Amino acid sequence: MFKFDKESGCTKIWVTLIMNGTYSYNQVPKLLNLRDCVNEVLIEVGFITK
Repeated sequence: MFKFDKESGCTKIWVTLIMNGTYSYNQVPKLLNLRDCVNEVLIEVGFITK
């Protein structure tokens, strides 16, 4: 079964869009584990806190 990870292109695109203010985290699609991956990256880069 397919799963996203922190290196997935889709994850990177959503992280960039959120950090640029184009979209909010709440607008990330509920697709497989995409939201979890995006959240994890945003925490790692210090954009959001746990």
